[in-house]
Amino acid sequence: MTTAEQTEFLSGGLRPHECRSCGTCVLVKKNSIQHTSIQWTSRPADTCPVFADADVPSALLDTCPKLADSIGDAAREGSLAVADG
Repeated sequence: MTTAEQTEFLSGGLRPHECRSCGTCVLVKKNSIQHTSIQWTSRPADTCPVFADADVPSALLDTCPKLADSIGDAAREGSLAVADG
């Protein structure tokens, strides 16, 4: 059974973010400059060219570096809030 606290921890604060490289939309929460939570809203291999072109199954990839750069840029510019300020 999932509690309201667990649900808030897992999905609270997630905001849509469109990758500046390919346009793939994910849900993102920046808990700190170092910690980012990403929830894909589609199969990565279906929407992200980096995942689609990978030589290994997409489950073995940590993340897309272009998406990570896009999220980092948005956080530095202030268009994506960082929870710890």
